[in-house]
Amino acid sequence: MAQLTHRIATEADIPALVALMDRSIAGPLAAFLTPDQIAASRKLMGIDSQIIADRTYVIVEADGVLAGCGGWSGRITEYGGDHTPGREPAPLTPGVDAARIRAMYTAPEFVRRGVGRLILGLCEAAARAAGYDRAELVATMGGEPLYRAAGYAEIERFEDDRGGAPVPLVRMGKRLTTGPSR
Repeated sequence: MAQLTHRIATEADIPALVALMDRSIAGPLAAFLTPDQIAASRKLMGIDSQIIADRTYVIVEADGVLAGCGGWSGRITEYGGDHTPGREPAPLTPGVDAARIRAMYTAPEFVRRGVGRLILGLCEAAARAAGYDRAELVATMGGEPLYRAAGYAEIERFEDDRGGAPVPLVRMGKRLTTGPSR
């Protein structure tokens, strides 16, 4: 099995991240959605240059190959890329608001090999270190099993139709403990 390493993403990584996100949406997520929902997902999801600029976005590599990415945010925006309408970059308040787990993608060839779990653990630890005691995220149907297994509970199910077709999503949350992530 390949050795997983991680680092903070920089602006120079954006082209490779965009390509990974597209492969992730077209691959693993396609098992849960119709072709119209996949097209809509491309309009709703994608690169968020704000969390890259905030240095809260992580890249995971397996022997130097991009295996996944994801991050956390102390900003109001819950999900979506730079092009998604309704973004809100205002800061959250640690200890009052929940940190946002954001933009997690795994390369199709690395699904179910610990990439998502590693990213999630790194994000939770960093959010906890920044003073957050809770984390929330908006999961796709493909990501929901990972988050549930990591202790996230459903808050609400909804659909986002801003991309042209209704995409099913689930808002989930978790209390961040002071110990290591599961």
